[in-house]
Amino acid sequence: MDNRLEPLRQKIAAARRQVESDLVFKAAHVVNVFTGEILKADVAVCRGTIVGVGPEYRGKLEIRAEGKWLLPGLMDAHFHVESSMMTPRRLAEALLVHGTTAIVGDPHEIANVMGLPGIEFMLQDSRNIPFDIFFMAPSCVPATHLETSGAALEAPDILKLKNEPRILGLAEMMNFPGVLSGSAGVLEKIRVFENGIIDGHCPGLTGYDLQAYLSAGIGSDHETTQPQEALEKLRGGMMLMIREGTSAKNLEDLLPVIIRKNARRCCLVSDDLHPGDIARRGHLNFLVKKAGRLGLDPITAIRMVTLNPSTYFGFRDRGAVAPGFRADLVLLSDFENFKIDAVYKDGRQVVEEGSLVDFPKDTVVEFPSESGRLQIGPLSMDDFAIRHPGGKAKVIEIIEGQVITRLITASMPAKNGRVVADTDGDILKLFVVERHRASGRIGKGLVKGLGLVKGAIASSVAHDSHNIIAAGVEDDAIFKAVTALADMGGGFAVVADGAVLAKVPLAIAGLMSREPLHTLVSQLNGVNGAARGLGCGLHEPFMALSFVALPVIPEIKLSDKGLVDVNRMQLVPLFET
Repeated sequence: MDNRLEPLRQKIAAARRQVESDLVFKAAHVVNVFTGEILKADVAVCRGTIVGVGPEYRGKLEIRAEGKWLLPGLMDAHFHVESSMMTPRRLAEALLVHGTTAIVGDPHEIANVMGLPGIEFMLQDSRNIPFDIFFMAPSCVPATHLETSGAALEAPDILKLKNEPRILGLAEMMNFPGVLSGSAGVLEKIRVFENGIIDGHCPGLTGYDLQAYLSAGIGSDHETTQPQEALEKLRGGMMLMIREGTSAKNLEDLLPVIIRKNARRCCLVSDDLHPGDIARRGHLNFLVKKAGRLGLDPITAIRMVTLNPSTYFGFRDRGAVAPGFRADLVLLSDFENFKIDAVYKDGRQVVEEGSLVDFPKDTVVEFPSESGRLQIGPLSMDDFAIRHPGGKAKVIEIIEGQVITRLITASMPAKNGRVVADTDGDILKLFVVERHRASGRIGKGLVKGLGLVKGAIASSVAHDSHNIIAAGVEDDAIFKAVTALADMGGGFAVVADGAVLAKVPLAIAGLMSREPLHTLVSQLNGVNGAARGLGCGLHEPFMALSFVALPVIPEIKLSDKGLVDVNRMQLVPLFET
């Protein structure tokens, strides 16, 4: 007898009720994502696989599930682990309790800091845990030529990742102008994953340009903000990834687009989600509840975080409670309020009443710090002066709840030929300091919407190249905030009256902490509270600040090279002449 066939024989025998299953959920209300029904049945599990959904199954372990609901483990189709500021392992701990059993990450952020070694760290840190973290190969490192990144990944580098089992395809192709213009470097990366999974990133793209973008084989978009734009992308065959993260929230605007005929082509994703929101609201469980409150059929919402992403990524054994599917399961005691009783991964219980069960002890993966540390050139307070040549200045206006920014112009006050922050008009000085090559290069600009009346805030999280970004009122406060980041190897800092009021160390590439969720949240509450004490009214000031440096999202951004007109993809002067 071929022993290799024995596991399969066992599963078949258990499915036929000839032998006991390993685990049986008795009389559960089973959410069927294929038909949209809820059916009362036993669910039998053998060797980590669901083998039967029906009556009278017997198990070595039987869970009484009368009056409870059983549904598939949740999957986030687009998630930047680094934006959680936790290592992959710590993030898994934080998300499991909310019913998530798998995510697809884009390690674009750490790759922009340190290239392939950063991606290898993410793969290593996410191994051997009861949670599946898949990745896409970053397509835009650097994101543009208009900023300085710590690494560059070309097609030969991307090719090295293709055969890694947990690399599913090519990550969001942000350089849509490069696709449309036929840039050789961009097309070579697409060709590596030709006929495979290629994620998109094309805010506002419509018409012939959208058709051309789709013709390159790109299959999804998570940057859609308008219903008509969403409908056009659905008609073009895209998987519409509806984003509801910390900074960008598009669910309410796009929900009217979802109807029975197109719902299978929609997912709910987080994109960027801060730890405070994970602690306060949860993860995909929160999105399912919110979609239901907004009027979406709850089983449709569940399908958008289970079967739909699984199908898009080509998984044939995830995303449903059905025979042959992995036993990644969520048991609810209250369906309407999505109250989680327990979570199972491959048939083994990993969460009970909101607490982790037998999660593996920490295995610290060595971080290659030499390629990820901050390297900042010599600085002085004078470096944070902005010369005032006269005339109106271009100002980056933050739009709360969005990653896009607005270009406005303003007349700025001056003293001794230098720009002075206009706290009455809520316009602050803004700087991006190059941190990868110690070049001393500093981009200088102005920002509206932070609300500070004194002091400064600074961060080493600044999408996508993650140079240092700082904003504030006084030059000495801005200088001290940047210096504080350099001293602790990256993170967040709030400064006023000559003192560092609060800080959060992010020693892993200036992006992540090894601390567990609640410790990290406590630290973040400290810096957010300190920023609010200086007048900031934003819910997440550091996340809002981080996107001010992202020169692939309209309309106006700041990089270490200067002010970027995103619509024209070129550097522009700060003052109009």
